[in-house]
Amino acid sequence: MSHSDEPVVEEQQQPSEEQPLLESEVVKEWSPPPGFLLIQFAIMANVFLGGFDGTITASTYAVISSEFNAANTASWLTTSYLITSTAFQPLYGRFSDLLGRRSCFFTATITFMAGCLGCAIARDVVFLNIMRALTGIGGGGLMTMATIINSDLIPFRQRGMYQAIQNVSYGFGGICGASFGGSIVDSIGWRWCFLLQVPVSLFALGMGYVVLKFPARGTECADGRPQGIWQQIDVWGALLLILGLSAQLVGLSLGGNVLPWSHVWVVTPLVGSVILLFAFIAVEAKTSAVPLIPLKMLRGTLPVSTQIANVCVGMAAYAYLFTLPLMFQVILLDSPSRAGTRLVIPCLFTPLGGLTAGIVMSRWGKLAYIVRTGAALMFVGNFLVMLLRFNDSEWKYFAFVIPANLGQGMVYPGILFTFLAAFDHSDHAVSASTVYLIRSLGTVWGVAITSTIMQNTLSSGLGEALSGLPDKWKVIDEIRHSVSAIYDLPPDVQMAARLVYYRGIRLSFMASAVFAFIATVAALFTRGKGLERAGAK
Repeated sequence: MSHSDEPVVEEQQQPSEEQPLLESEVVKEWSPPPGFLLIQFAIMANVFLGGFDGTITASTYAVISSEFNAANTASWLTTSYLITSTAFQPLYGRFSDLLGRRSCFFTATITFMAGCLGCAIARDVVFLNIMRALTGIGGGGLMTMATIINSDLIPFRQRGMYQAIQNVSYGFGGICGASFGGSIVDSIGWRWCFLLQVPVSLFALGMGYVVLKFPARGTECADGRPQGIWQQIDVWGALLLILGLSAQLVGLSLGGNVLPWSHVWVVTPLVGSVILLFAFIAVEAKTSAVPLIPLKMLRGTLPVSTQIANVCVGMAAYAYLFTLPLMFQVILLDSPSRAGTRLVIPCLFTPLGGLTAGIVMSRWGKLAYIVRTGAALMFVGNFLVMLLRFNDSEWKYFAFVIPANLGQGMVYPGILFTFLAAFDHSDHAVSASTVYLIRSLGTVWGVAITSTIMQNTLSSGLGEALSGLPDKWKVIDEIRHSVSAIYDLPPDVQMAARLVYYRGIRLSFMASAVFAFIATVAALFTRGKGLERAGAK
């Protein structure tokens, strides 16, 4: 494997716009390998789980955290997963090059399954968050390994529709999580939300064991000299990246939520993360092993603008997803099942956006237009939801939540293929994992910022809104620790508390709209060749 190749799309050679694909270029004779359909079942089961776990947690985290009397730290149910998912995600790309696709697929699936089982039996919130972190270690590889395995099996020009199918599987998982999450909580309990993911993981594991057969990876250096696999693994780079990202995300999650920003347990991790990440960059530049993230992938107008858009859509998507169920349960006083049902409508449009992107990519290869349109739709959707009044028309709660999810379904595959098209096929595994790393980093930033906005608004607003209560600090503490406490308040106190929540929710949606706007501006610079680029497999 060569690690010195420059991106195929040089900055000075980039065309002003993408050229459309010729019919002869799109329809290229290709026969799926033996067992291809069964392989798709195996990896799509994992992709389904990725979508299912994301929305089922979003629709139930308020109830779960309230049961443990920890609503003020509810974001940790999401953040603990995202921290480990983000930190370990880039390892799958490079390690699958060195250790093989099969072993990394099994590692991701088994770890995810073990984490879900641990969540189902958790008896306190600390253990639950630890198990969510374990789930994230595996979850970071579910979507990544599916993309990498398909990149090995399917020629680049034919991958548009298959990526669309992968996005539909992810979206279908999201729909099921949103649809059934609240109903499961209301009927048989939230623990089944995690337990039901175990048999699907077992199915993916069994299918993968039977059909995933990949040759051993190469063990040569760039100059052709033989080298052992363990000598190729960038151990120091992996360690520094995991520690640096984890420290940063812990500091962001604690700051302004659990502890003030000036607290030593907030400042120390944030400062430490900067030092560790700079050390990681230095190691990647000089390591004799195979670098986890080749620095060439972060140079040039096309890679930089693509990754700016990538991190911002990740921030916008999760800030939006984290706030939406809270709006339904607090502002509209929906039950968890009702709030989950409301999430079905937007979730339906995520795979629709992915399918649209897949058709456009396969037929015309208009990657830049897909990214720009998707980012713009996310901005419009977040802006519309921000404009919702406290008591607004019922139809708006259905119509206004559609554009953001439609745009998300389009922009995710658009960004992925825009970045992949800039590099040779030999770099596709690590470039795919880099895309998922940057996006996941954005999702954690989005959740951390949203949680900080919400908790700071509650801390400052509830004291003033409930000033007439003799035991207001006790009530405020109950409201911050349990969303369901709002339902038991007297009507006048309940309304005051809901209005404070409404201010925090609007500010959160405003933040997500700003993130999407920055992504839209960055997308204007994602000009390069489409799927017809030379050298595509």
